[in-house]
Amino acid sequence: MPSRPLTIRSPGRVPARLARRLLLAAAGLAAGPEAAGAQESVTLDTLSVAGAGTPGAGVLGADLPAGLALRAPNRGASRLGLTPLETPASIDVIAGETARLRGQNTLVEAVTQNATGITTIASPGNGNGAFTARGFAGPNSIQQLIDGTRLFVGAGTVNFPFDTWNIERIEVLRGPASVLYGDGAIGGVVNVVTKKPLFVPLNEARVGLGTDGVARLAVDSGGPIGESMAYRLNVSGNRADGWITPDGDFRNLAVSGALAWRVTPDLDLTVSHDYGFQEPTRYWGTPLVEGRILERLRFNNYNIRDSKILWQDNWTQARAEWRPSADITIRNTAYRLQSRRHWRDVEQYAFNRGTGLIDRSDYIEIYHQQEQIGNRFDAAFRGELFGFRNEFLAGFDVNAIRFRHTNNSPYGGESSVAPTNYDPGLFINLAGTRPAYSTRTSQASVFAEDRLILSDRLSLLAGVRYDAPSLHRDDLRAGTSFDRDFRSVSYRFGAVYNPTPETALYAQYATATDPVGSLISLSQSLANFQLSTGQQVEVGAKGLFWGGLGEWTLAGYRIVKDNLISTVPGQPGVSTQVGQQSSQGFEAALSLQITPLWRLDANLALLHAQYDDFNQAVNGAVVSYAGRQPIDVPERVANLWLNYAFAPRWEARVGVQYVGDTFSNFGNTARRPDYALVNLGLDHQVTPASRLSLRVYNLFDKVYAVSGNAVDGIGTNWLLGRPRSFEVAYAVSF
Repeated sequence: MPSRPLTIRSPGRVPARLARRLLLAAAGLAAGPEAAGAQESVTLDTLSVAGAGTPGAGVLGADLPAGLALRAPNRGASRLGLTPLETPASIDVIAGETARLRGQNTLVEAVTQNATGITTIASPGNGNGAFTARGFAGPNSIQQLIDGTRLFVGAGTVNFPFDTWNIERIEVLRGPASVLYGDGAIGGVVNVVTKKPLFVPLNEARVGLGTDGVARLAVDSGGPIGESMAYRLNVSGNRADGWITPDGDFRNLAVSGALAWRVTPDLDLTVSHDYGFQEPTRYWGTPLVEGRILERLRFNNYNIRDSKILWQDNWTQARAEWRPSADITIRNTAYRLQSRRHWRDVEQYAFNRGTGLIDRSDYIEIYHQQEQIGNRFDAAFRGELFGFRNEFLAGFDVNAIRFRHTNNSPYGGESSVAPTNYDPGLFINLAGTRPAYSTRTSQASVFAEDRLILSDRLSLLAGVRYDAPSLHRDDLRAGTSFDRDFRSVSYRFGAVYNPTPETALYAQYATATDPVGSLISLSQSLANFQLSTGQQVEVGAKGLFWGGLGEWTLAGYRIVKDNLISTVPGQPGVSTQVGQQSSQGFEAALSLQITPLWRLDANLALLHAQYDDFNQAVNGAVVSYAGRQPIDVPERVANLWLNYAFAPRWEARVGVQYVGDTFSNFGNTARRPDYALVNLGLDHQVTPASRLSLRVYNLFDKVYAVSGNAVDGIGTNWLLGRPRSFEVAYAVSF
């Protein structure tokens, strides 16, 4: 029989013990000790008809308990499936349903508005998905994964996944993670865990409408096929006319399907396919006039009339999990990713004081063809070592990546248009678009992880990984080629001490590596450089209080990254790897059910990041940027969400996101100001199986920049964020 949806009739009247058990069951956990007389409640943020519950839980929308999920196992920070309370690292676990309830329709919104200290520098050039974390920026330093599988960065671009509809949860590991996932993870990792097939029936649909022609439609269906098979199908589409004109419209489509077969009680097989289609807004920024954005230019798009941005991704996975005994688990995942990308734009804009016109340059057309085929295997064993309980995991990861880059380099073309009432014009292609280069990259790695439990209060965690990527690049125009092999070893050591069962103190030392550029698109000029290396020392504490109604985390760290590319003093144009960049900071997070009606989730990151040793050639002279703040890195970041269940079946929420000031150049003369955004939400449980939601984004219509460009130390244009807008959505389960 189909399970009936659990509805919330009165947030303040759900029995405390029942609510806690439902939440823990939905996360696949056993109920822990509770303080006598503790009061707990279930609100729309924790149990809703809009999500998908764990098979057998009988609870819809309860992928994870609300809050920091300190007792929910995950594999984002440890392949052993430890909980954040057991892991000596800083971890954010964001339930997909929490993101959807807060009106976060993109992965970038979900990560930056919920995780601690993570910001975005999204632009069409990097796939609208680049992040900053702990003083480091971009897809080559903050790695992105799907279900634990690394997405290799092609020429600085990662654009998949993008929609939160198919997300079960997002696991964010802050700090070096190369020991888990290889190079490109000095700042951290964002792991997207997709929804899985269900052995309980589930059907849900959502429709949304908003300002600027926004329209959203999504369907989620899952359930059993016979006694041993189950399926999951998710389809979501979004479109809008856009807030900027002309040609500010966008549209996208995400389709994912999966089949799971329980061959035996000990063996599960799952096959899945995810498809993503995106035509994002063809907007590259708004020109600055005397260092600021003029209101009359704010909504103008200075791209050409025949501009084009198109991204298509196909992601196929086959997963097997075998449990030959209670102490042995063997997993294997085979996968194939295909990405096709196309850009045709004019991408640089600057206001000319002499003429009063907007000068445009860099008429760029680029095609990407990328294919990644790989396999990941690991085996976990539980037993004893030297008389102590021990958990050990070992495995390997292999990939073969083909990448082909077609462009119209050297990207010439210039034009000027009036600031208003202008003719966008057409694309200028001086050099002609033709194949530029192709690469073949093979990557093989072996890894191991061990957790030694010395007592009920003390455990040690260690990990090591050896990576051996090899690259072959063909220059399709010059007819030349080169080969390059890299070797790297990453490791970490950590300890966790539990003074109480619900409190953990930890310390960790970890190393990591970053590629000089995107590994699979490495250029000849960078071929002889080594991988950049980094080390982090981190100490922290985390825990629960008030019988689990409150959760908190604290962390302090220092990261040093070596082997930056630096100009040789006295030899302009000649580079070497002697540079160094460092960051040190403090992070805190709190999640608290204040009363049965009020809930607070907040986090804060304070950071000092700088170039320690970094030189560049400027107009023929060597300039040192030692002591300067790294490009695109804010030093103050905070998020706050406050929920109020003010009446039966009603809940209101307010979210505040603060991002400190950043710089668009090495010398810190092109500053982008800090900003604070306020978002509002109102939800009404119309019937036991339906919910009506109202969202207000950027309530005070703040003008803010997500990223920006600079020339000769002066900011030229900013890529602006979303202005004030409204959306209404209706979700129903059936």
